[in-house]
Amino acid sequence: MLARWIRLASLLLLLLPLWILPGVAEAAEVLQVRSSTLLQVGDSNRNYSVQLACVAVSGDQELPAVTWLRRQLPRRSRVNLRPISNRDGVLLARVQKLGEAQDLSVGLIAAGLAEVDASLPECLASFPEPAAVENG
Repeated sequence: MLARWIRLASLLLLLLPLWILPGVAEAAEVLQVRSSTLLQVGDSNRNYSVQLACVAVSGDQELPAVTWLRRQLPRRSRVNLRPISNRDGVLLARVQKLGEAQDLSVGLIAAGLAEVDASLPECLASFPEPAAVENG
């Protein structure tokens, strides 16, 4: 009986993200570029913070990276989010502008403004090899 409840609880925990973030798979609108890796996006009457996954920007590249992101993502730009994780209420996701082939994380790295942040196993598994980024 206890094993049955544990299995049920495990299943519910696995399905919980689908109920909490049901619109994340849909396109969202960029409301603001808050930093070199942090965006404020809106989707279906909700606003939330999204951190670009798999990138790290050094302090001296912060301003050029923000400028690059603002050029790529003017307000109300539509983006697809591919969630990887959630940290302290901030969605960690791969972000791709609609109609663009390249992920913004890849673009920042290709522009020489960021490096791969390999702190998450998902980043290592899903991020292109450095040579592929350079050849873009």
